[in-house]
Amino acid sequence: MANPNFSTFGRNGTVADQAAFDVGLRAHMVRVYNYMASGLALSGIVAFALFTSSELAGLFFQVQAGRVVGLNVLGWVAIFAPLGLLLLVSFRAQSMSLGAVQAVYWAVTALMGVSLSLLLFRYTGASVARTFFITAAAFGALSLYGYTTKRDLTAMGKFLFMGMIGLILASLVNMFWPSGTMSFIISVAGVLIFSGLIAYDTQRIKEQYADAWGSDVAEKIAIFGALSLYLDFVNLFQFLMSFLGQERE
Repeated sequence: MANPNFSTFGRNGTVADQAAFDVGLRAHMVRVYNYMASGLALSGIVAFALFTSSELAGLFFQVQAGRVVGLNVLGWVAIFAPLGLLLLVSFRAQSMSLGAVQAVYWAVTALMGVSLSLLLFRYTGASVARTFFITAAAFGALSLYGYTTKRDLTAMGKFLFMGMIGLILASLVNMFWPSGTMSFIISVAGVLIFSGLIAYDTQRIKEQYADAWGSDVAEKIAIFGALSLYLDFVNLFQFLMSFLGQERE
């Protein structure tokens, strides 16, 4: 669920050629979305492989009659490892090499596929596919708004970050003292928070490109931006599944 606020890279001068900057920005955003789409594809491949192969699923889960009834040690590691990797890059973003950043990105998206496979075991394939396309449509509209709006979303981003911290704490409490009402409230809040973060992070990616324009860190910030949007998309998808998913019989 974490979506760390990656460091902004320093500005190296002013934008002298607006036309060149605009071309570069469009290419940068395409690179970000390509990384994000590739990450989603990798997560989907891992999730589908675990769902269709009982041998692979058995490495991570305890499966009975096609249902996951528990996690193995490797499953717990796979579930929590992305959080550790995200904390690593949030503290060492600027000092990490491009190769290390790419390795972390692909590791996170692959490991997230393990978590997402649980949705396939719980919900019907049709409802998963339907919710995915709804999430994709919502993501496209919200990201377009974040890219084109002239409104400064910084204040909204700070509010959303605080809301996300509260969401994490509420989710932890709900794990130990389950409540149907609390689960519903958490799901509603999750949809609203991550919908807002999609717009905010898209605008922030544009600003980071402006700060790094003309430097040699553009590829790194493209990966960081893709990781932020990937996490926004996955979290929005998971919260929407709680409303739109049809459980298997």
